[in-house]
Amino acid sequence: MRIVIAALIVLVLGLQYRLWVSDGGMREVWRLREEVSSQQAENEKLKERNRTLVAEVQDLKQGKTAIEERARTDLGMIGNNESFYQVMSQSTAKGKTAAAGQK
Repeated sequence: MRIVIAALIVLVLGLQYRLWVSDGGMREVWRLREEVSSQQAENEKLKERNRTLVAEVQDLKQGKTAIEERARTDLGMIGNNESFYQVMSQSTAKGKTAAAGQK
């Protein structure tokens, strides 16, 4: 009878080892759950970015205002009847003046 009990204890310990320590055990399950949750968070960020891009594309297709804004900020264009003023800091203006004097 003792041999059967000892064999059962060894069998249960072996199964517990496989459950907690071996590949495919609980450690692997916990790691995979963490990986899934981080991937879901990343997917939510990307979905929000996609929504923003879709809204921007729709705005560019439908509205002239968005195109004008894009031309002003990205291309530095100005509209008709507008004046362009460039404001420079003193250090930048001094550097340009000194460089012009050396030429």
